[in-house]
Amino acid sequence: MSTPRHAVVLAAGAGTRAWPFTETRAKPLLPVGPETLVSRLLRQLGEAGIEEATVVAPEAKGPVADHAADAGAHHGLTVDVAVQQEARGTGHALQQADLPEEPVLVTNGDLVLPEGGLQRFVEAGETVLGAAEVDDVSGYGALQTEGDRVAGIAEKPDRAEPGLVNAGVYLLPPRVQAYLGSIEESPRGEVELTDALEAAIGAHEEVRVHAFEDWLDVAWPWELLGANRRALDDLTPGLAGKVESGARVDGPVRVERGAVVRSGAVLEGPVLVRSGAEVGPNAYVRGATTIGPDAKVGHACEVKNSVLMAGAKVPHVSYVGDSVLGADVNLGAGTQVANLRHDEADIQARTKRGTIDTGRRKLGVVLGDGAKTGINATLNVGVVLGPGETVKPGETVDESRVDGES
Repeated sequence: MSTPRHAVVLAAGAGTRAWPFTETRAKPLLPVGPETLVSRLLRQLGEAGIEEATVVAPEAKGPVADHAADAGAHHGLTVDVAVQQEARGTGHALQQADLPEEPVLVTNGDLVLPEGGLQRFVEAGETVLGAAEVDDVSGYGALQTEGDRVAGIAEKPDRAEPGLVNAGVYLLPPRVQAYLGSIEESPRGEVELTDALEAAIGAHEEVRVHAFEDWLDVAWPWELLGANRRALDDLTPGLAGKVESGARVDGPVRVERGAVVRSGAVLEGPVLVRSGAEVGPNAYVRGATTIGPDAKVGHACEVKNSVLMAGAKVPHVSYVGDSVLGADVNLGAGTQVANLRHDEADIQARTKRGTIDTGRRKLGVVLGDGAKTGINATLNVGVVLGPGETVKPGETVDESRVDGES
């Protein structure tokens, strides 16, 4: 089958599970290595042969629309924006797009797909649903299959078991797109794209399943760690920035132009140091870590398997492991982050959606934009702090602060 010309990226959802970062930015703008979620998808669409993309966003002019237009142009895509002012489901989002009378590739805007995955996807058939193997199907649309065909979709089934789920990527010919106009709202008050697919299956339309070998949807904020690791697995090393004499760089490390790695610093890849960032002197950074634009890791600090967003500062005598620090976070001297329970059990994190089993044996902290700690603060495993939260000097924080608690 020939590659479709047009794609739709569904990027209007509120992304409430990814709080605290989605309180201060739209979810598609979260960083994944050197890109954002949406710019990575647009690049991969262009590499798959897509020529035009419609990005469904909450407003016609705004951060998502503007960023998508710039990213699309950079990767040779013509990008237009369709507006979904109220998040009423994936089917409703697709209804806002002016779809051409030709096959369309549709993807959720919060996915991290393997390199080359979309090229293989568009070759799988005429009507295709992307799939992924997960350990627990209860949070997804679980797929019932017959050979390489989809027989049914059970949305968020009441069973915690491994299986094949809807990966949020679709290839839809016009005759399947037509079912969007006939589906009704679900009990949740949403118009679901999967209901249109089920209607097509009920009318004996053949929907093939294509399983992605390496797939991640970024739902919770700590899942940026897995997304970052996937991005850095494909990192092209290079030292375009300044690396002082006495610094040591091992493994795949990229230091962008305008970044500085000072004497005595040790970087063990995969590590990405973005433009304007500073590491050292005498700092230790281990992969998979991204030091964002204008961020800083200073003297006698160790950072391991973490994401520091733009302007985040870990300047003096601190340990940060398996953590995500939002933009302009500042850790006071001597701040220490715990990332492993004594019993090595999976870490629980309290969020605005309740207490969540992260499924991670190692997890440090998730700090919203502008959060600050005083000197000698200690943050326990799984702590989540909202934007602008502060921690007093010498304070030990054992619980998340999700509603401005102090």
